[in-house]
Amino acid sequence: MPGDLSIVWLGTLASLFAGLATGVGALAIFMVRTITHRLQDGMLAAAAGVMLAASFFSLLLPGLDYGETITGHTWAAALIVIFGVLSGAGALYLVHQKLPHQHFELGREGPDVSYIRGIWLFIIAITLHNFPEGMAVGVGFAGEDVRNGYILATGIGMQNIPEGLAVAFSLLAIDYSRLRAFGIALLTGLAEPIGGLFGATAVWLAEPVMPWTLGFAAGAMLFIISNEIIPETHHREWKIMSTFSLMGGFCVMMFLDATLG
Repeated sequence: MPGDLSIVWLGTLASLFAGLATGVGALAIFMVRTITHRLQDGMLAAAAGVMLAASFFSLLLPGLDYGETITGHTWAAALIVIFGVLSGAGALYLVHQKLPHQHFELGREGPDVSYIRGIWLFIIAITLHNFPEGMAVGVGFAGEDVRNGYILATGIGMQNIPEGLAVAFSLLAIDYSRLRAFGIALLTGLAEPIGGLFGATAVWLAEPVMPWTLGFAAGAMLFIISNEIIPETHHREWKIMSTFSLMGGFCVMMFLDATLG
């Protein structure tokens, strides 16, 4: 069954549709006229809240479940996921150190370079986090219960809607055009069908590495949220608004994960 070609196609297509849901969320940017500093901080903080919840409920908890199923021990699962978290944070730290400043220089009229670099790290982390989600869908289809694959794809697709919105608004904040911001947000979701194809065709390899992969993606997200997004949204006078925006984003994503996950 796992090697059946129709199952591979189903897993890949389902993860593709789940990934394209990022574009659905990004469509909201066409309804916003202007981006003020206040709106910028609020949307970016809400995006951080969405990804903070996704790190816990979409990545860390499933990673622990996969690890316990594979190893048979809770402590072993926890150690594998912790190693993944630290690996992901370390990898993003190295990218942060090496990312060339001049690639994102917009001149004196635009936002400062460090802020632009932080936004792009945020987008890289979201893209990284989409790959193991796609793997999970592929693995779901490659198992005995195809219905489980459909449920996973639907849940992840719904979760991707606020993520697409988060990416698009982040890019608007650094003066990207609406069309370009939408296109990049849509592209971040295309890591999912790649993961879905891998999970469906190589379930024998994908499933054992899921705990580490999910932990890695969560670590990357947590590093960016703590090191870049929260400090950026709290250095102006709208700290309280940013705090509640983060909590709002967290609650929305937690609700989606609890009801659709």
